[in-house]
Amino acid sequence: MTRNIGGIERILRIVAGLVLLGLAATHTVDWWGWLGAIPLATGLMGWCPPYSMLGINTCKKAPL
Repeated sequence: MTRNIGGIERILRIVAGLVLLGLAATHTVDWWGWLGAIPLATGLMGWCPPYSMLGINTCKKAPL
């Protein structure tokens, strides 16, 4: 898997995922808050499957 998510976007995905999971864990939001695991996982990995399929790459550095 080649990284296709840039630094700022990774940080935003991780923060959004953690916020959604925190809201779901405290029962502030309904079941859909657990979907925060998706942006959290993609942010931690630095790779987004839909980006790969669509040929999008927001990572400015050369892939590792």
